[in-house]
Amino acid sequence: MQYRVLGRTGITVSRLCFGALTIGPLQANLPLAEGVGVIRRALDAGVNFIDTAELYGTYPYIREALRDFGREVIVVSKCYAYTGQGMRESVEKALKMIDRDYIDIFMLHEQESILTIKGHWEAIEYLLKAREKGYVRAIGVSTHHVEGVLGAAAVPEIDVIHPLLNMAGIGIQGGTAHDMLQAVKKAFSAGKGIYAMKALGGGHLLSRSEEAFQYILSISELASVAVGMSSPDEVEYNTLLFSGQPVPPRLKSKIARQPRRLCIEEWCLGCGECVRRCMSEAISLSGGKAVANMAKCTLCGYCGSVCPEFCIKVI
Repeated sequence: MQYRVLGRTGITVSRLCFGALTIGPLQANLPLAEGVGVIRRALDAGVNFIDTAELYGTYPYIREALRDFGREVIVVSKCYAYTGQGMRESVEKALKMIDRDYIDIFMLHEQESILTIKGHWEAIEYLLKAREKGYVRAIGVSTHHVEGVLGAAAVPEIDVIHPLLNMAGIGIQGGTAHDMLQAVKKAFSAGKGIYAMKALGGGHLLSRSEEAFQYILSISELASVAVGMSSPDEVEYNTLLFSGQPVPPRLKSKIARQPRRLCIEEWCLGCGECVRRCMSEAISLSGGKAVANMAKCTLCGYCGSVCPEFCIKVI
């Protein structure tokens, strides 16, 4: 496994970051022991970086995976808080549930531009105080928006940016893959640590996964890439690719047969909460029910988090 320093933070991360969203209740909803086993498989293969968020519901998996693990593991989490009190509660929740004295990186989740970042400034001010006290080591933002990257690049207090980027531009808001890449380069020049998400476009690029990973790994400005993994096979496949080792044909075949999809159950009430939540504009209402445009869907599963009837799931 290769490692890089994340911007000016002094934090060294593996090129492959374990994206914890997929093991949790919004997606695979693995039993605790099974999910812990997947994380430990990645850690044993050299991954030292785990990406999660308060929304994902995966803190218990991470806590158990890190229990008695002998090497340093970098953990990043995120939340939507916009007040100092809300951010304090989210950071304290993460510390308690992961059973740690500090979180390496804490982020504002899904920022759209400099305007939304400024709108969350009270939360950032709390994170700055938490960084001074050692409760967090670095602060950042995650974003699907080109303007989100450019906005964060212009804010000296922000250490790390987590943008959506893939070779096809799937899920990128406010521009193309080229536009996002140029924004990433500008942010890197400003000293920001950058690690990407959705290199496979939410599963749309699974059939071209090696090409997609070659593209993302060729971007020198990226310290790491968060990839969702929910099985030992996926861990083996990704760690081999990110380590520059050949992938056995039998493993390629197994991974190619594991596409994910968004499932909307028939008992959907058509309330529209998922439509309002979807940043990719992939869900609409038709005939009083939610329907998904899979050409736009990034399979993040966030729509399921707001469904009052629990009828949306990534499977």
